[in-house]
Amino acid sequence: MSSKHNSFYAQRHYFVLLLLALLFVGLVGRAAWLQVVRQDFLLDEGSQRQLRVLTTPAYRGSILDREGHPLAISTPVDSVWANPKQALLDKPGLKKTARLLKLDYAELLKRLQQRASREFVYIRRRVEPELAKRAADAAEGVYLQREYDRFYPAGEVVAQVVGFTNIDGIGQEGLERVHEQQLRAVPGKRKVIRNRKGEVVENIAQIRAARPGTDIVTSIDMRLQYLAYRSLAATIRKYGARAGSVVLLDARSGEVLALANWPSYNPNQRRKSTAAARRNRAITDVFEPGSTIKPFTLAAAMDQGLFDARSRIDTSPGYMRVTGYPIRDFRNYGVLDLAGILRKSSNVGASKVAQAMPAEALWQAFHDFGFGEDTGVAFPAASSGYLRHYSNWRPLDQATLAFGYGLSLSTLQLARAYAAFANDGRLPELTLIRRDEGEPAPARQVMKPETARQVLAMLEQVVGPGGTARRAAIEGYRVAGKTGTVKKTAPGGGYLEDRYRAVFAGIAPASDPRLVMAVMIDDPDKDKGYYGGVVAAPLFREVMTQALRLLDISPDNVDLRQQLALGPDEILTGGGQ
Repeated sequence: MSSKHNSFYAQRHYFVLLLLALLFVGLVGRAAWLQVVRQDFLLDEGSQRQLRVLTTPAYRGSILDREGHPLAISTPVDSVWANPKQALLDKPGLKKTARLLKLDYAELLKRLQQRASREFVYIRRRVEPELAKRAADAAEGVYLQREYDRFYPAGEVVAQVVGFTNIDGIGQEGLERVHEQQLRAVPGKRKVIRNRKGEVVENIAQIRAARPGTDIVTSIDMRLQYLAYRSLAATIRKYGARAGSVVLLDARSGEVLALANWPSYNPNQRRKSTAAARRNRAITDVFEPGSTIKPFTLAAAMDQGLFDARSRIDTSPGYMRVTGYPIRDFRNYGVLDLAGILRKSSNVGASKVAQAMPAEALWQAFHDFGFGEDTGVAFPAASSGYLRHYSNWRPLDQATLAFGYGLSLSTLQLARAYAAFANDGRLPELTLIRRDEGEPAPARQVMKPETARQVLAMLEQVVGPGGTARRAAIEGYRVAGKTGTVKKTAPGGGYLEDRYRAVFAGIAPASDPRLVMAVMIDDPDKDKGYYGGVVAAPLFREVMTQALRLLDISPDNVDLRQQLALGPDEILTGGGQ
């Protein structure tokens, strides 16, 4: 009995020893097989768990004014991200991170739990670097990624022109959107080894080099842009207007030197802005131009040889009827030459000139002046305006088109059309991008040079004594221009009573035109003044005076004191038509 027990225990002892020996041999064999036979596989597996392909950010191209001053630049920021598996193990630290970034901890926790299977989740993007580092250091599994945020130094002054990008740096409005392909940066890619904390410990290879975006140089002169915006805002406040726009062009190159709108917004804080404030009214909004169209009516008739500067039109008794509808002047101006029609802003005179032309000829002339067509400036939602085809005109339509009712255009289109008078009848192609020095400005001939020069001389009289635009006169310079006061259209058709737009377009210096400017003020308070000569013309004078001096354009009229002496009856004589 005793020997049997001893034998059983001895056998069990040897069995256990044998089993342990077999396990040991198996482990040694497995280790040898993995480390010798499968060494490459294990190394690759280890690398896969540490190797990462990281994105190397690059600068988006800057937007600059014509002198190189920044309008939109990219500044370095950090985005805070987390590996949910790691971050959820450090909830106290995660709570501190949320507090630093002013995030709701419960919502952050829920978001990370919902994405627990991922390795990368943004916590907050575009954070100031110092704050981002504190937030990342507060918790395990929270890291930083370098990005670039868009900053707009000029703020609201040029906001609608420049536009803005979204959080991913893609242009959404303005030049940011138009020139997206040129401005866009191409991020680089590199292969790195990270430690368990997510820190890069070794760079392995450059897969693709980062390529920054290309800068664009605009035609905007920020000195003039500030002037235009400041004066526009002051005018709108003074006259209680709803909105307005100003466009200033280089008459020779077709470059847009200033383009201001009000209301505006700060693109650095665009979440607070409204759709109305973001709209580039000078390009997208259209209006009936009123009496500012009369020079083109006369130019069309003169170009066709139907009238000349000596032609005289009888506007008595100060009104006329076309198919039963009255067309009126402010008073009976009697017999006027063509310059007098512009100087007095006679609706009757302009209508009689228009009626003397075939409808097709008037339509073709207006179309040639750029009405109803694109300006050539590539811009989101740019409007071509409206010019109905002559085949659909009634006699009344032809008569009212002569003084700016029945067609619509933008402030930019109006400025461009007036540039034809400054260029011997050549209509320039406009641009918001600076032309290279010596680069010819594309333009097409839309009227005879002598016609353009004769109408320009007539427009000088509008700014002189007895004209409607005496408030546009600039001491030391000869100025040509035309006022317009337009009734606003009613939503259901017809026109609103006591609701107007004040308009002015002008050229300086008239002896050798360099600058063209158009102004539109929407819905000024009737009790404070609403005529184009009262509201828009002084704004033109204020901006143009400074522009001529800043651009060092020599005076061409040393004494305008008599012309600048405003008569007490200016408004009573239709001084703001």
